[in-house]
Amino acid sequence: MILSVDIKKKLGSFFLNVSFQADQNILGLLGASGCGKSMTLKCIAGIVTPDEGRITLGDRVLFDSAKKINLPPQKRLVSYLFQNYALFPNMTVRQNIACGVRGSKATGQQIINQKIKALYLEGLEDKYPSQLSGGQQQRVALARILVNEPLVIMLDEPFSALDSYLKWQLEMELISNLEEFSGVTLFVSHNRDEIYRICDQVCIIDNGKSEPIVKTPLLFDKPKTLSAALLTGCKNYSQIRDLKNGLIEAVDWGVTLACAEPVPKDACYIGVRAHYLTPVASEGQNTIPCRILRITQDVFSTIVMLRPFNSPNLSDFANLRIEMKREEWAALGAKDELFVHIHPYNIMFLR
Repeated sequence: MILSVDIKKKLGSFFLNVSFQADQNILGLLGASGCGKSMTLKCIAGIVTPDEGRITLGDRVLFDSAKKINLPPQKRLVSYLFQNYALFPNMTVRQNIACGVRGSKATGQQIINQKIKALYLEGLEDKYPSQLSGGQQQRVALARILVNEPLVIMLDEPFSALDSYLKWQLEMELISNLEEFSGVTLFVSHNRDEIYRICDQVCIIDNGKSEPIVKTPLLFDKPKTLSAALLTGCKNYSQIRDLKNGLIEAVDWGVTLACAEPVPKDACYIGVRAHYLTPVASEGQNTIPCRILRITQDVFSTIVMLRPFNSPNLSDFANLRIEMKREEWAALGAKDELFVHIHPYNIMFLR
């Protein structure tokens, strides 16, 4: 079963233009807030109508602007789990789950009982949402969409309002439940860590436009675009000029760097992750002399903000950020200036 999406939608000055295919692997839609992730889900669910394009699920056409096909939400076999789970506060667990049932009453009760057992909700059937923990509420919401026997499950920032400890618990439960689902799963988040742990593949959405789908480990190891690098946590980037012979000028850092790989023709930037910048004792190849701007102690690491001495760019994005174990930073001793080294293999070329 393949979900194919190729749609466009204009809302004021915002233009959504996304195209991707999803199968039984969990597909993450990763992007900053306001980039169009939730709008994409609403178009697939039939809550919002695209201006043009086509959405298909297997051999079923859910939307086709050219053929004027636009199935109502209840006929799409697509279930949408909202950020706040959208449980009815005046209904019990059983009543909330029953809202999603299709078919006869007898069959519906059987399905409800199956999902209550499968999602460990036994004994909670007569409780109200306010009497449940966050994890129990999530399982009720998931049961409600599963009793509808959907072919697609769409999860929209399901952990956004939770503290880190509860988030971890619910994440493990959700992964376990999704392993039993044989349909298509779309997982929307702006949190790179959630995407990395939960999703098999990722589609970056940047300012309303989708990028090609890539396998999750590859996206984090070798992002191809500046937006992908930033969304996966890269803090250091610079515009570049190709000097040939394996050298580039990192324009915003004011330094010439040797590269391990040929410079792609479409590369406009380089990126270097913060933990790949290494303090060194003296200047040499691929080192950048910097002034220390700020030192921040994180729980288990030290974060140091640096200003390259030769940077012609006055904006903050030309600053560098390094992250080290706290004991390693302490061993360097107090100082105002620092040389940092970039290994050629750690340079990422970005469109």
